[in-house]
Amino acid sequence: MTPRRHPRSSRLFDRRTLERWSDSARGQRLLQFEARELRRQLPEIFGRHVLQIGSWAGGTRLLEGAETLHRAVLGTVMGDGSSAIVDPEHLPLPERCIDAVILPHTLEYCESPHKVLREAARVLNDRGRLFVLAFSPWGVSAWRTRLGLRSRVFPPGARFYGAGRVGDWLQLLDFEISEIRRFGPGFPWISPHSSTHPWTPGDLLAPFAESYLIVARKRVLPINFVGKLQRAQIRPLVGVTAPAAQRQGLDGEPKPTP
Repeated sequence: MTPRRHPRSSRLFDRRTLERWSDSARGQRLLQFEARELRRQLPEIFGRHVLQIGSWAGGTRLLEGAETLHRAVLGTVMGDGSSAIVDPEHLPLPERCIDAVILPHTLEYCESPHKVLREAARVLNDRGRLFVLAFSPWGVSAWRTRLGLRSRVFPPGARFYGAGRVGDWLQLLDFEISEIRRFGPGFPWISPHSSTHPWTPGDLLAPFAESYLIVARKRVLPINFVGKLQRAQIRPLVGVTAPAAQRQGLDGEPKPTP
């Protein structure tokens, strides 16, 4: 059987490519950052199912922080610890059945990132969360690719998207961006920093961080059922006994009741 070629790469995007990247020093440092960031977020997920859609270095390491009843990797290459091999643009899952979805650099290595995000939105339930890990188009890896200095261990065929652009796609799919975390394991070295934190001079280098994490949740508008409006109560004018004070005469004697 001939291994599947990545649609944007002339090299094979298979297990060997991922192993070379995960065994490299830069790949190991980046994986540590990404796993640490997800361990901060995944314990907040309540439900049953957390899925990683897409193969990445470390196999199931990104799911270690999940405390749900079930967690699995639906990968895109064979032999990386995946429970199944799927096409991220056409997931074999019913609607609203997953509590959280992780996309570890899946958008960079797919034919249509819009379809991947649309499928993730379809399978997430109303309280579902989405975690997108991606390379910044202003990071070192992106610049090396543009200049033809790409490392031999870096997975080929990547297309880089900025956090702002991915955030716009998510908002069109009725997602609410909760947090954007930027970090970089190499030059410029940037410790994980959130966009909601107070501004510091180090934020000037944040756009040049190699990677980022977008945390988003589905934005579901509540439906209020409006019933029939009750008519205003009309006080009867006939057949009502008058109060005792109105039945008294001027001499204090009660008026005769008709």
